[in-house]
Amino acid sequence: MLWRAISEASPGPIWAGLFSEYWPEYHKWWTREGDTVRPPYLESRQALKQHMPEIVDLYDQLCELAGGGDQASRFLSFYCPPPYLSGCSQAIWTGKEPVLVRNYDYDPNAFDSLILKTDWMGRSVMGTSDGLWGLVDGVNDAGLALSLTFGGRRIVGEGFGVPLILRYVLQTCKTAEEAGEALARIPTHMSYNVTVLDRKRNYLTVMMAPDRPAVITHAAVATNHQESVEWVSHARFTATVERERYLLHRLSLHRDPQETFINAFLKPPLYSTAFSVGFGTLYTAVYRPRKREMEVRWPGTVWPLSLKEFQDGSRVVRLPGNDPTHMTGPAPV
Repeated sequence: MLWRAISEASPGPIWAGLFSEYWPEYHKWWTREGDTVRPPYLESRQALKQHMPEIVDLYDQLCELAGGGDQASRFLSFYCPPPYLSGCSQAIWTGKEPVLVRNYDYDPNAFDSLILKTDWMGRSVMGTSDGLWGLVDGVNDAGLALSLTFGGRRIVGEGFGVPLILRYVLQTCKTAEEAGEALARIPTHMSYNVTVLDRKRNYLTVMMAPDRPAVITHAAVATNHQESVEWVSHARFTATVERERYLLHRLSLHRDPQETFINAFLKPPLYSTAFSVGFGTLYTAVYRPRKREMEVRWPGTVWPLSLKEFQDGSRVVRLPGNDPTHMTGPAPV
């Protein structure tokens, strides 16, 4: 996998070039169920204006840079996208200098492999891209960090793809409390768990769903279920309960030093090599919100990045073998 770290203060030619590069594959994904299945442009923009009005002007700018086409603009709204699943584990190490650590388990062929640093709307944000302005994890200049995991439920409803919701939170919120309020308010099209940590050590996990009110918890750990397991075959396939117990054990019964805790994410049962069925660990991210820093880690490799001194660059990452560690058989549907 070729990973890139790219910065552009305001939406411009660099972002437009990235969109041109990625759009053909995203277009196939967006229309795989037919063009008319997704909501029309005006409905999509109106939903964005209703629920995330602060970023509508930014959305309009990006649509223009993307060529102003109907399908591209609908895609960039992230409104009612096709369903998609991921694995993922995330936890807050609650020591003297709290850190947010996460594994992102997903299909390497459906991933941006891109870290974006932007200064949109007067706020600096750095994180792992999804959909070229959505984020699956990130940190902002207010010292707020967050990441997501799939919530382990089949239900699909009317709402936004969660990567755009994470972008919105980092663009508009400064504290964990503000983030929790936003995450509880904005409709999501599927179930996700979003863990948030701010520079004052406050943290929370919001269990979002399209068919019921969000639940705000003080949980320091999230894997791929919510208050209970609802999708049994998916839970078995991803070992979500086992991973949650493992993390809780390391945080409570056997409190690890920070580096030991982080390194646990690079080993089974948290680390997966199930790339052939779309649930391999693509990277481990470590967020230090007080320092406005992140690290992207792979076995034997650490890539440090700073919001204040961000440096564009690239890394070539060799994925391990495709023999699953804690997962077997085809992905459940």
